[in-house]
Amino acid sequence: MIIDAWAQHPTLRQMRDPMFDSLRRWTKAPVPTTELPVAATLAALEAGGITRALISAWVAPRNVMISNDEVFGFVSQSGGRLVGVGSVDISRPMAAMREVRRCVQELGFKGIRLLPWLWELPPTDRRFYPVYAACCEMGVPFCTQIGHAGPLMPSEVGRPIYLDQVAIDFPELTIVGGHIGYPWTDEAIAVATKHERFYIDTSAYTVKRYPAALVEFMRGHGRHKVLFGSNYPMILPGKALEGLDTLGLDDEARALFLAGNAARVYSLG
Repeated sequence: MIIDAWAQHPTLRQMRDPMFDSLRRWTKAPVPTTELPVAATLAALEAGGITRALISAWVAPRNVMISNDEVFGFVSQSGGRLVGVGSVDISRPMAAMREVRRCVQELGFKGIRLLPWLWELPPTDRRFYPVYAACCEMGVPFCTQIGHAGPLMPSEVGRPIYLDQVAIDFPELTIVGGHIGYPWTDEAIAVATKHERFYIDTSAYTVKRYPAALVEFMRGHGRHKVLFGSNYPMILPGKALEGLDTLGLDDEARALFLAGNAARVYSLG
């Protein structure tokens, strides 16, 4: 079994947003002109040997790129292969808390994801704190991006060390930092080592690009702390996993990385 902890089933308006032009320089992908069917995402998972994938809504300032209700619709079409992760507008604190509760109680989502670079705010900003409280109340992880931003937006807000303070303020909160934290991966490892409920996922990076320090962490005392993620559709899951055998993971560490950690953290059974 393999669980992809960070993916999206994108809407056409998200895929066509100009902020992603910088990513298209890397992927060489043309600007899409039609909506992507859920069947295409499921086919990509099947081709990569992925059992289930967590797909997220995208809420940016004054711009909902993928709504929570759209994610619910995608999940409903997937036969259980897709798992919903919600997002909220942090500029409206009370509405954000209510939406977290709706995502979990009514839509059945397994986490909430917010991207600091989208808001140009570090995760210690007061506007995030009601969301952390609601995630604790609902018993779901808070998922966020750590490391540099691919789009041409400020990266500094993605430094993993900010989440040290968040974990201190909310010891009950489970936090998953996606995108491995590069170029501050050592900070991410330090925070994951210090805080019991802080985890790292490898989304947006192929196996061959994992920093040596992260691989060593995965082999040793961090084997319970790292989750596989692809960042589909930017990277196909199968492509993200190419070269897995070169990591030198033993059977336990490999099973935890590919599925066990995500199943435990996101309560996937």
